[in-house]
Amino acid sequence: MKKDIETTDDIVLLVNCFYEKVKQDKTISFFFSKVVDVNWEKHLPVMYRFWENIIFHSGGYTGNPMQAHTALNAKHTMQASHFEKWIELFNTTVDELFEGANALLAKQRAYSIATVMQIKIAASANDQPVY
Repeated sequence: MKKDIETTDDIVLLVNCFYEKVKQDKTISFFFSKVVDVNWEKHLPVMYRFWENIIFHSGGYTGNPMQAHTALNAKHTMQASHFEKWIELFNTTVDELFEGANALLAKQRAYSIATVMQIKIAASANDQPVY
């Protein structure tokens, strides 16, 4: 039986393993290497804080992921297939490493985040208000 996501170390493991999959994936890796040349030393700690806040309500994350992804979309349009691949890789990573209430919460929140981002990005691309 796998353990649940319980500590910051668990978040670090999840995020690191997830982004290793992302870096190798032919559908979405180019967003992180060609569209934007991600500085992983800076990006990963931000993602640790983001997911730690999502799972544990730590309050340690400050940022605007919607703004960052809208800017990314302006450089290269993100399609539904890109979000679907992101969710698939994230869920696979969670399932490989963890099980339990927090693991389920992480997958639910990832799906919700991806859904809201798609809606808001589509709205901003069509000059609709983004709330």
